[in-house]
Order: sequence, then structure tokens, then C-alpha cells
Amino acid sequence: MILATIPSPDRNTIPIGNFQLHMYAVMIIIGIVVAVVISERRLVSRGFAKGTALDLVVWAVPFGIVGARLYHVITDWQTYFGANRTREPIEALYIWQGGLGIWGAIAGGALGVYIAARRKHLSFVDIADAVAPALPVAQAIGRWGNWWNQELYGGPTSLPWGLQIKQGDGTVGTYQPTFLYESLWDVSVALVCIWADRRFKLDRGRVFMLYVALYCAGRAVTEALRSDPASMLAGLRVNEWVSIGLFIVAVVYIVVVSRRPRKQAETADAGEVAPAPRS
Repeated sequence: MILATIPSPDRNTIPIGNFQLHMYAVMIIIGIVVAVVISERRLVSRGFAKGTALDLVVWAVPFGIVGARLYHVITDWQTYFGANRTREPIEALYIWQGGLGIWGAIAGGALGVYIAARRKHLSFVDIADAVAPALPVAQAIGRWGNWWNQELYGGPTSLPWGLQIKQGDGTVGTYQPTFLYESLWDVSVALVCIWADRRFKLDRGRVFMLYVALYCAGRAVTEALRSDPASMLAGLRVNEWVSIGLFIVAVVYIVVVSRRPRKQAETADAGEVAPAPRS
């Protein structure tokens, strides 16, 4: 008897005439749009000009997508290359089939934002703090792309919120819905970042690093629950090690910066335009 209350879709595309709309891509696009809306409001409230979010996203999105795919292919190279590969090498380019590493997306997106900020002489650190809560919201929405693709789920479970997955032999089992766990955690991270920013008036990159620390804490847990094949290192998945390492870096950064007195000159380095101080 199937106990799952979360069914999986029969297909991951929706036909529109002769065109197949990939829902994985749709979820990512929706996440980006929502993130831009949130970022724009936060940027304007911090003194940046209207339209800054759009100026940034045209750089962040392409860099982020390339970075996300590179991270996925590098950390799961055995899926596409080698004698035991399960996909053809050319499929490393098929992003609509899933496989976008979040840390690659953040690194690539950050590089794109940095370039855009430098071109407009804006403070990159202040921009990072402004957009930080928008990132986990985008991730929360994007995780539903994994639901459409029936991928990245956990081990078998009898929990009432188990996820129904149809296996290759036609049998249906119930598994840990790790996509849902991470999606809910991401929303919580966004809310905590917004609250902490308002409560403690965080600046100098601390909102962004708070997001990194909180996300890593949750990601390490969901990563440990996942049952899909992954590159391992000393008994842990590579993504677990990355989460642990970045969590430590983020916490150390927050502690060190919090102990340093803020100087107005720090917000306007090398000709960068800092936003107006918040009251």
C-alpha cells in the first residue's frame, strides 16, 4: 500500500504545440523572477537606484547558469565520463535534464554581479547584503524542478509525507522528499536573514554570510539523506564537505567583521558608491 501523500508527476514537460516546455527550467525562471522582485525592493530601500536589480540580473543569470553546470559536471564527472558513466558526454550540456550545482550558481552569479557593480561603480558588498534573502527564495522555488524530474530524493521511508517514485521496473516506492525539506529550509533561511538584518542592522557582507551559514547547515542534512549516486570523499559526499567548509568560513567572517568598528571609508572603496545609511 502506498502511504505517500506527495505524488510525482508522470512527466517533466508540458506540450505546447510542437514545443515541449521543460518544467525544471520553468521553476528556475520563476525563482529568478521572484528573486529579482525581492532584490529590487531591498536595493531601493538601501538607497540604490530603481532598476538596479535588472541591471545586475542580466550579468548574474548567464554567469550563474554556466557556473552551476560546471560545478555539477565537475563534482559528478563520473556520470558523464569514464567507463562506468550513465550518460553520454554530450549530455553534460543538457541543463534541462537537471544538474545545476547551487555553489557554482552562487559563485558564477556573484562574479557576474561583481562585474556589473564595478561597471556602475556600486558597492558589491552592500549589493550582496541586499540580495541575500532573495537567493534562498529562488532556491526554494527551483527545488521543485527536482520534483518534476523525479530526482535527488532520499532513501525509502514510511513517513506519511513520503514521495512516490516510479522505478525503472515499474514498481512504485516512497522516499524521503529531500527537495521539499530543502525548499522549506530555504524559505526559513530567507525569513531569518530578513529578521536578523532588521533587528541587528547587519552590513559589510554579514547578511550574505548569514545566508551562506544557514543554508549550509540545512544542506548538509538534506545532502546526507539523499540516495542518488555522488562523488565521495572520506565517507562523505563532496557537497557535504563543501557545505561544512563554507559554513565555517561564513561563521568566521561574521564573527571577525562584527568585532571590527565600521568605518565609512569601507563602504566607498575604490570609487564605489555606497547606499544611503539605514535608519
